[in-house]
Amino acid sequence: MAKSMTKNQIITHLAAKTKTTKKVSAQFLEELVKLSYKEAKKEFVLPGLGKLKVAQRNQRMGRNPATGESISIPARKVLKFRISKAAKDAILK
Repeated sequence: MAKSMTKNQIITHLAAKTKTTKKVSAQFLEELVKLSYKEAKKEFVLPGLGKLKVAQRNQRMGRNPATGESISIPARKVLKFRISKAAKDAILK
């Protein structure tokens, strides 16, 4: 299985494609990440890639795998990313 790109490889690729410096590409990537963190509470959409949002999970019953005992798993907030149809179509062809 191929390894995923590192942050430095992504920055280098963006700099080459946009004909900018690595510094500018790194700043763009950092700002995009910061913006996604800030806006995810409402809903953050990257057109053509997907949607990042916070969801509320309800309380549920689970099982302790070590003992088999039933336990109550408390309600909590989770982060979800939903892939867009365009991304699925482009990747899964």
